[in-house]
Amino acid sequence: MTIVKRRTFMKGAGAAAGLTLAAPFISRSYAQGSSGSVNIFAWAGYLNDEMLSAFENATGVKANFTPYGTNDELLNQLRANNGAGFDIIWPTVDRVPNYVEFGLVQPIDESKVDIEKCLPSAWNNSANLGAVIDGKRYQVPTDWGTEALTFDKQQAPLEYGTASYGDIWKPEMEGKATVRAHSGLVGLGLWLQGEGKLPLPMVDAFKSEENMTKVYDVILQEAIARKANIVQFWNNENEAQGAFRVNGCAIGQTWDSTAASLAKEGLPIGFIAPKEGALAWMEGVAIPSGAENIEQAYAFINWFLTPEAGAMYTNATSINSTAVGAEELISDEAKAFFAAAYPGDALEKLWWWPIQESWFVAKRNEYQDRFLSA
Repeated sequence: MTIVKRRTFMKGAGAAAGLTLAAPFISRSYAQGSSGSVNIFAWAGYLNDEMLSAFENATGVKANFTPYGTNDELLNQLRANNGAGFDIIWPTVDRVPNYVEFGLVQPIDESKVDIEKCLPSAWNNSANLGAVIDGKRYQVPTDWGTEALTFDKQQAPLEYGTASYGDIWKPEMEGKATVRAHSGLVGLGLWLQGEGKLPLPMVDAFKSEENMTKVYDVILQEAIARKANIVQFWNNENEAQGAFRVNGCAIGQTWDSTAASLAKEGLPIGFIAPKEGALAWMEGVAIPSGAENIEQAYAFINWFLTPEAGAMYTNATSINSTAVGAEELISDEAKAFFAAAYPGDALEKLWWWPIQESWFVAKRNEYQDRFLSA
């Protein structure tokens, strides 16, 4: 995979803006946030001591990091706190409308953000994926990644072009697979769509409850019939890794970071985009409505968009940074992982998560629970 391809990865999602060279390591908000602290509520594993120390050295601001494991955990915590308790949160872009609906985040003051340091494709396309509501931006895109096929190279070898979400559900994988229940249903749906077995395209299920019922009734029936394949369901990173490390899984639908972490341990684990398209997500940072350290929050945002910070993040997580120039600084190990995961036309075939409105999330959870309890 070439650098040009990685820089234009969101072309298929509607991005058309050009790219610029990395800007100097200077932020107009550093002086404003040169003291104090910032309270960050982010995904477990996204920030480590090296990054927190580098941020403090660059800005003079001390970062307090609290981890969470799921989007629902983040949303529920913010709702319980009425938008208070943290200065930075890290929602997936398709879920941002949920936070706006409940008044949990505040609009981003774009004059305080070093926009030129963010990949134009990420900045522009995030507006269509949920970051901008009624003309106001509520999130700064910081990273993107995928959920696709993690596999044991010895027990279940896969190759790009033939690898499919259907490989998880085939008879020979009985008792050897892992999925996250709600997203596993989407992957199964994309396979069924490719087989001509869905009444509507998978993406149409996100448009109305009527559409969703038509599509998900078919998916759920198929999932229950093949449930014996699933030896373990996962909800967070630790559980996904444990499925392979402890419970003997040979194949699964997991995040890219899951496979990368297992491979770093020396396990024979690979990660590849299926022919139906890897489930692609974008994330970013938002400022809660009850945030107390506003200038320090913007200092963190602008620091995270530097190429140095972006590279530290990618090297630690194997998740792609949106910082211009970060990919020039990432490790050879990270570059090799991306090349193996997204060969050929994989980046052009990414399946971007549509906006998940509250009605969809509620109904999605109903189908998830029916699958789990079947």
